Amino acid sequence: MPPPSDIVKVAIEWPGANAQLIEIDQKKPLSSIIREVCDGWSLSGSEQFALRYADGPQLYITEQSRSEIKNGTILRLAISPARAARQLLDRIQSHGIDARLEALKELAKLSADPTFATEFINMEGIGTLARLVESGTHFGEMLAFTLTAFLELMDHGIVSWDLISLSFIKQIAGYVNQPMVDVSILQRSLAILESMVLNSHSLYHRVAQEITIGQLIGHLSNQEIQTYAIALINALFLKAPEDRRQEMASTLAQKHLRSIILNHVIRGNRPIKAEMAHQLYVLQVLTFNLLEERMMTKMDPSDQAQRDIIFELRRIAFDGENDPSGTEKRKAMYTKDYKMLGFTNHVNPAMDFTQTPPGMLALDNMLYLAKLHQDTYIRIVLENSSREDKHECPFGRCAIELTRMLCEILQVGELPNEGCNDYHPMFFTHDRAWEEFFCVCIQLLNKTWKEMRATAEDFNKVMQVVREQITRALAMKPSSLDQLKGKLRGLSYSEILRLRQSERMSQDDFQSPPIIELRERIQPEILELIKQQRLNRLCEGSCFRKLGNRRRQEKFWFCRLSLNHKVLHYGDLDESPQGEVPFELLTDKIPVSDIKSVVTGKDCPHMKEKSALKQNKEVLELAFSILYDPDENLNFVAPNKYEYCIWTDGLCALLGREMGSDLTRSDLDTLISMEMKLRLLDLENITIPEAPPPVPKEPSTYNFTYNYG
Repeated sequence: MPPPSDIVKVAIEWPGANAQLIEIDQKKPLSSIIREVCDGWSLSGSEQFALRYADGPQLYITEQSRSEIKNGTILRLAISPARAARQLLDRIQSHGIDARLEALKELAKLSADPTFATEFINMEGIGTLARLVESGTHFGEMLAFTLTAFLELMDHGIVSWDLISLSFIKQIAGYVNQPMVDVSILQRSLAILESMVLNSHSLYHRVAQEITIGQLIGHLSNQEIQTYAIALINALFLKAPEDRRQEMASTLAQKHLRSIILNHVIRGNRPIKAEMAHQLYVLQVLTFNLLEERMMTKMDPSDQAQRDIIFELRRIAFDGENDPSGTEKRKAMYTKDYKMLGFTNHVNPAMDFTQTPPGMLALDNMLYLAKLHQDTYIRIVLENSSREDKHECPFGRCAIELTRMLCEILQVGELPNEGCNDYHPMFFTHDRAWEEFFCVCIQLLNKTWKEMRATAEDFNKVMQVVREQITRALAMKPSSLDQLKGKLRGLSYSEILRLRQSERMSQDDFQSPPIIELRERIQPEILELIKQQRLNRLCEGSCFRKLGNRRRQEKFWFCRLSLNHKVLHYGDLDESPQGEVPFELLTDKIPVSDIKSVVTGKDCPHMKEKSALKQNKEVLELAFSILYDPDENLNFVAPNKYEYCIWTDGLCALLGREMGSDLTRSDLDTLISMEMKLRLLDLENITIPEAPPPVPKEPSTYNFTYNYG
């Protein structure tokens, strides 16, 4: 008979004594359980003791967290958080260097525990650490542990960053500005400054006064601190007032930030980890967001300076033609030229730029093309303006709509998404990457228009094809603009049609009753195949990132299914694993028989308290939770959409429920189509009636893998 759900069997350790194997009654107060444990070792003063986990982060167990204790967990009797905080506070103020170093080392580890952190902060511990830093007497390991403890304590959000003194900020900034500082101190100093900027508007201004962009860029050549330096640059960029962002962008350009990142980070000799990829994505988003002001600025038809830009476009395109002397003749010629340039409003083309988005950004793009790629611009305009068969591609209208489309694809004006790593290396290869991207895409649009032999009535259809071409090419992550051109050349209109036909083949090509019947007969076999693939992937396991207040300090955990499909094993890791993690390293487990359900998105316990801000949207889409007896949960945030589909489908298969993700539907259609083709091919090769009936063929099986970015 299984034990009651309120009873948990654990082992409890105490230095120098044999472990106690006890049953914890979760209905009893924690203080009573600790008293019984102390009595077992004849220890008095049970109120001075507490229970902690023996493995992993070794967190203190509280009345709120005790429900997370699992059968078979190893615990440790330890001094209470308040007693530990008092002892450490006394030791870090002692005169003995060795004793102080050991105390700071232990403090750096314990500060991640919220229970201990609360006690230490209530004893004015943060002020003590701040004074140690301000004194300037700590160096090396001692200073590194001090900064680590300070950052961990502040990260709990118990104390406001606004309370930090100016002298503390100056001291931390001094470590960043010094030419020779230990890497560990530099990492923590940059992380502290980043947190100051992100968490306090007033501290942003103080940090901005103490730190220069040039000093931060100088740290990018050091691979150990690159991520921290870019994170602080992003924080300063993100929190800068709107009138300062353009100035900051100009400074970054003058300091050659782009080329330094390209040469020392993207093309460096180390693979780019998830946190660096996220910071590059954030920098890419913030850079493109500088375009938002122009994107949302309407053209003023009465502004002569703005109208002169349109005149310049006309002059470059039709430079060889002399303007007539008469006003009426000149006006008629301008109207004709503006029509040839492809504007919707031939009389006053300024009206074409009054819609936002894309506003004046479209005109900026057109002028860049006309001046920097003049031959291309003239060729596109003249090639289409000379056509008489209604197949001309209207350059002006296309450029405006293309600019709007590119803004949507690259999400110009949107906040960076938490957890997103979708940066594009090619945007770091050119100082005017946005404009060059537009120039490549407008040539693609012109080419696709001709391939489709489109007319004005086909405008929206052409734009849909061009969007598909661009998004497919971007998904291939070209490393340069030249590579992008190559990818787009391979995605001609005929290739897009072929891809579309291939992707919808199962819907379009197999609708006759016999084929539908064959499909229904095959489907259970294929579903079983997909189910086994999903379960095999769960047995291999996956690494998940723990969500925290600071992304730069990545913490990971791993989960995998036992080979007999009866137990889920999971546990914390110090870093992202390179291969399979042995079961022995995963200390926690959940019997599959205890799992009640799997929930996703906003129904997950760890998502219900999340705000609905844009930066949480992607996390919400990747979140899922396992609910299991008794009223407990294991929360996940998948690293990407593919892993999300694999795990949610796999867990549904494990529980005998229907797999319903987009990935499963796609796999089902693809594999059924493959199997049907094989079977129909066999039927075509049958000789009738001389040959005997064919031997029934065994169901086909496939070893299929995926290559998702």
